[in-house]
Amino acid sequence: MFPGEIDVQPSTYLDHLGTIFALFGANTQDSGNISYGVQTATHRYFVKTAGDPANTTPYLDFAGRVALLRNAVELADVVHPLLPTLHAVIESPGGPLLVYDWRDGEHLGTDRDDPSSAHQRFRALPLPEIVAALDALYDLHARLDEAGWVEGDFYDGALLYDFTERRLTVVDLDSYHLGPYRNNMGRMFGARRFMAPEEFSLGAPIDTRTTAYVLARAALVFLSNTPWTAPPSAAPTPTTPYSKKPPPPATRPTPPSTRRGAPPRPVRCGGRGCRVLAIEEGGCGVAVVNAGVGSRLRAA
Repeated sequence: MFPGEIDVQPSTYLDHLGTIFALFGANTQDSGNISYGVQTATHRYFVKTAGDPANTTPYLDFAGRVALLRNAVELADVVHPLLPTLHAVIESPGGPLLVYDWRDGEHLGTDRDDPSSAHQRFRALPLPEIVAALDALYDLHARLDEAGWVEGDFYDGALLYDFTERRLTVVDLDSYHLGPYRNNMGRMFGARRFMAPEEFSLGAPIDTRTTAYVLARAALVFLSNTPWTAPPSAAPTPTTPYSKKPPPPATRPTPPSTRRGAPPRPVRCGGRGCRVLAIEEGGCGVAVVNAGVGSRLRAA
C-alpha cells in the first residue's frame, strides 16, 4: 500500500493518501517534528516526520531529527502490545515518513495539575488498574532491555491511556539508545521527576541501571498520594567538560524503607511479576521488582 519513496513533501502525499484529521506541530511540541493523524478508506494511521528542514528553532537541527527517526525505525524491531505497529518508512524530500498504527488514548503528560486532566484521572484510577498499566510498561522495558536498548528522554509525555479500553500506549522512544552510552549533554532531555542523577552529570554512564531508576520513578509519580517534589539527588550537577579519565560510577541515595508512620505497602500484579514494594511519598523511596529487568529495579 505504501511506496518506498515519494518525490513530494510529506503533507502533499498525505493529503492524497486520505484525510488528515490531526496535526501535531509547533503548537503541541518543541521538538521540530511534525506528525499527522490520517484516515484512509480502511484504516487510521499516525505518521511522524522530521518537520520543516528550514526550522532551526528546535535544539536538534533537521539532520538530528532525521537521525532520531531512523533510530526509531531500528527500535521498531521490538514488538510489544504497548508499541504501535510500524507499517512503513517512506523516503521523501522532507525526510522519512514513519507510518504507524493510530492508537486512541489521552496524553498523560498534559496539564498535570488540572484535576480534570488525563494525568490526574489516571492517578485517581483504582490501584489494580494503575499497577496493571505499570506492569505492562515494565514488561515492555524488559523486552527492550533484552534487545539492548537503554532509556532516553522517557517521561509521562510518552504515554497515552485509553480509559475506555484500559489500554496504555507508549510512543516517542526515538531517543532510546542501543547499548550503554555516556551523558554528553550535562542536563539531558527529560522531565526531572522521571530522571536519574546521571542524566544531569556530564560524562556519566547511562545504562540499564538508568532505565531501572527511571521506571521506578514512574511508579512513584503515578502511585504516590502526594504531589511530586524533586529529591536532593535530582538537583543538576555542574556540567564540566568530560576528560579522558572515566568518571566514577553514578551513585544513588539509599531510600528509607517506608514513609514515616506507615508500613510498607506491597502491591502485586499480574504479567511477569511486577511488585511495588514501598513508596516514599514526596521522596525517592520506591522499589520495583520485575522478572524481566530483575533486581536492578530496586535502584530508586
